Amino acid sequence: MKTGKITKFKVRMVVQGHKMQEGIDFEDSFTPVPHTTVGRLMMLTAAADNLHLHSINMTQAFIQADKISEGVNWCTFITLPPGCKEDEEGVVYEVLLPLYGIPSSAWALALTLDRWFKEKGFSSVGFEDSVWSRPAGGCYASQITVSAHINDLLIATADLK
Repeated sequence: MKTGKITKFKVRMVVQGHKMQEGIDFEDSFTPVPHTTVGRLMMLTAAADNLHLHSINMTQAFIQADKISEGVNWCTFITLPPGCKEDEEGVVYEVLLPLYGIPSSAWALALTLDRWFKEKGFSSVGFEDSVWSRPAGGCYASQITVSAHINDLLIATADLK
């Protein structure tokens, strides 16, 4: 029911990842993504073996990722965009969770996906760090193969259950 009162506030923070300096903060912007031939190979295998193929875009994937505390230079600070009211002049804020636009956010998401898939019984495919596979067995009727390209997943399986 609309009452004319503000019931929800939305804030869009703008992270200026384009202001990175080479040699200072380029090191941690790498994220493993599958080679284009992996997607083609998954589609070819799915067609040949009569597998179901699903493409999923994970919305809000970056804010679902774990904060990185080890192995990556994570400390990211931002200033408020122009027009926002600041409590004090010249204050900067630490970003606590990965956000779209921060180079290390995709790396945080990749590490989170890798940890989650391995907890569920998947194993990394040897030649690709962003492709996981779980064999059939137990409560699963068929093999599942998943390829992740940042926040897009390609899933191949014979059984939809």
